[in-house]
Amino acid sequence: MGWPLAVSNGLLEQSQRALVRALGYLALGHALAVFAVTLPFGMLAALLAWQAQIQLGASVLVIGFGVALLIWRRHPRALARIAPSRLAFWSFAVAIAHGAGLMLVPIYLGLCRVETDPGHRAATALASANLGMALVVAVAHTIAMIAAGGCMAWLVYRYLGLKFVSRSWFNLDKVWAASLILVGGLALVFAT
Repeated sequence: MGWPLAVSNGLLEQSQRALVRALGYLALGHALAVFAVTLPFGMLAALLAWQAQIQLGASVLVIGFGVALLIWRRHPRALARIAPSRLAFWSFAVAIAHGAGLMLVPIYLGLCRVETDPGHRAATALASANLGMALVVAVAHTIAMIAAGGCMAWLVYRYLGLKFVSRSWFNLDKVWAASLILVGGLALVFAT
């Protein structure tokens, strides 16, 4: 969701380079946030003797985070305009605040165990992998996130403009919170 800040930086500096530089800072912050969340769970997954308890805790954590997002919906106004030099920190803080990486925790912990689907086989491979897989997951997730956000930022900057964004913007916070609760609930059911 940081791509509007990339558009803002590009428009303020009247430079496509500023847009690309902002996207780089956003990608760095997001990758660090995802890695910060997945790293501890990657380390904990190695403790097979505690796997059931870890899965329960991760499920409750994801559900709790979803509920917290539904309760505290107000965003701080100080986050409306961020200097380009602080975009990596902003991206890290907002990604942590919005639960980046929490959706990956149930997959990383091996809660998806259906062997017939290629996606579930991939999830099983993630769960049985080592600590380096946390880095691979963070990098793959960040590449997908920055590609999607970068395309949106470039399209708005180059063709659509801010008027399009102001007329078509909708807030996905409730959907995100509900999806965290749903995934956490499913993980809780499968963990017991």
